Amino acid sequence: MIWRALAVWLVILVLANINGALRELWIIPHTGELTGRALSTLILCGLVLFLTWRTIGWIRPVSFGEAVEIGVLWLILTLAFEFLVGHYVFGTAWATLLEDYDVTRGRIWPLVLVFVFVSPVWTGLMRGLF
Repeated sequence: MIWRALAVWLVILVLANINGALRELWIIPHTGELTGRALSTLILCGLVLFLTWRTIGWIRPVSFGEAVEIGVLWLILTLAFEFLVGHYVFGTAWATLLEDYDVTRGRIWPLVLVFVFVSPVWTGLMRGLF
């Protein structure tokens, strides 16, 4: 189950990177920074939920607890990728990385983290897997 969950997370990673590229190249130039980031966040949440809905039967968590484990795994991998790869590979400053978490400035990126964590549980429950 964990290997299948990792495979799905890699697809989420690809979708997130495509979404980020589209945000920078097309969405923000047409909508502005704050609106573009918000729209991109909502699109990514939808993509995560859709992909999880389509793959949760293949991942096959057999209990609520296993679905929570998947959500925790995806959350840890997402945060690790964002901060470690973002900083050490792409050279993004820590302060810049943390800006996306400032909801007082209209940044709603933490919503993606909620969806990454909750989607395996929610879709597993909705599809009657456990």
